[in-house]
Formats: sequence, structure tokens, C-alpha cells
Amino acid sequence: MAELVPFAVPTGCDKTLLVWELSPGPTAEALHRSLFTVFSQFGLLYSVRVFPNAAVAQSGFYAIVKFYSARDARRAQKACDQMPLFQTSPVKVHLSTRHKAVQHQTLALNSSQCQALANYYFGFNGWSKRIIKLQDLSDLEERENEDIVAPPQKQCLKFFCALEVVLPSYECRSPGVGIAEESLDTVEEGPLSLLMKRKTIQKLAVQKAVSDAFQKLLIVVLESGKIAVEYRPCEAIRDARVEEELLQDLIEVNYFSWKGHGPGEEECLSDFSFEGEEFRVPKLDQHF
Repeated sequence: MAELVPFAVPTGCDKTLLVWELSPGPTAEALHRSLFTVFSQFGLLYSVRVFPNAAVAQSGFYAIVKFYSARDARRAQKACDQMPLFQTSPVKVHLSTRHKAVQHQTLALNSSQCQALANYYFGFNGWSKRIIKLQDLSDLEERENEDIVAPPQKQCLKFFCALEVVLPSYECRSPGVGIAEESLDTVEEGPLSLLMKRKTIQKLAVQKAVSDAFQKLLIVVLESGKIAVEYRPCEAIRDARVEEELLQDLIEVNYFSWKGHGPGEEECLSDFSFEGEEFRVPKLDQHF
């Protein structure tokens, strides 16, 4: 059976593992590193979070490990449950289930997370991005009732980016747009500071465009390990003028291609239980 892996924050309970009965000896930071090393062998991880047990419970830690793939999470659970892993005593690893239906808003991955997911499934050389347009919109901001004698005290630094993510092996292209802006106090800002902020906003616009492009792609993983890519244009376009400017030389089509497998939010813990054994979630005092 095929599994769909979107470029979005994973929310499925079948992608989340609870690991407990972790020894109190190591620090939380050391446990985080050890857990990441162990579970990343089974697939790309979205997050590893370590929490101290509640004061009323025995000393020690528990952790929540989240995968992008439900298949990877199941393999990790079967292989690691009741195993000592990196400590002398065995740990418990269970998949989560829901007590009740909980609706989670789908959140887009940021640019670095999208690229990590693309690198994992397509390979480092399996995709690229091509910037179509990178425009400074800072001077296009209209100012009403501007004093002609005195220079304006405020201005908005704003950049627009249009690009496309290219998957050559799949003959697939996905367009994306991004706008980044920040209000500046031109009196207090020096030339060097303005230049640095300009570079930062420019980079942020590119990152937003990369994330937007990846949201229109869907990874399809087959039981055989083969990978398919589906391109899904957004149904709702927030800014039709910007999208039209980007797509005037591009053709949007649904594309589905096959290729052999090549070669990383907060949980509402009260809505989860874990298969096989009742578990009372300790108090969340801190996380790493």
C-alpha cells in the first residue's frame, strides 16, 4: 500500500512514538542525542523531544519521537520496544492512538525542513531551485500625506521572490512565491545595518518561495520502496496578480512519475493514548 508524505508538519498519530522508562543518569541533552541516533536509522525524523517525569513519578525521562513517515514509525516501534537501546534496562516504545477525533491545522514546513525532506527522498542532487524573479518592492510602498520638506521617518523594506523547484528525474517543476517585509526606522539605521537587513529580508523571501513551491508536491512511497511525485497546484491563490506574474511562462499540469528509491508543533498530549498499555503522561516541566 502506498504512503503519502506531504511537505507539511506531520500530525498523524501513526507517526508519533512515545518512549519511556529512560534512565535518570544521562542528561536530557545526552538522551536527545542518543534517541536521535537510534531512531534516525529507521527514517527521517521531524522532532525528538525529551521531558522529565513528573515529580510524583519515579525519576527519569520520557520522550516523544515524530517521523515524517508512518511506515518508518511502525518499523522503529517494532524494533525498539523492550530493547535496552543505549542503556542497561529496556525501554518501552509505543505508537500513539487518539481517544477522540482531533482536528489539526496543516502547517507548512519551513524552507530548511522542506530541503531536508527532499534530500532524503530524492537525493542531494535529485532536485534544484531556479529563481525566476527577485524584486525589491521597498520603493513601491505608497506614503500618504508625506511631508515634502522632511524625509519620512519610516519605510518598509520588502522583497518579492518567484522561483520553481525542479525535479529533473521526474520531469516535474513546481512554482512558488514568497514576500518578506520589515518596517525600518531610517533615522536610527546606519548604512551597514540597512544593508544587512536588506540581505536578510531578501533571503527570507527566497526561503518562503521555496517552502511555497514544495507545498504543491506530494511524495508517494510504495511498498517496493519506489518513489512517485505528484504535483498539485494550489486551489486557492492568495494574490492572483503575483501568481499570474510567476506563471505566465509556466504551464500548470498534474504530473505523476515513478522512480526507484534513492539513497529531518506542539502535541496536545491529553488527546493521546498509546497502544498496548495505559500510560499516564507526566507533567511537561521543560523540553529540549
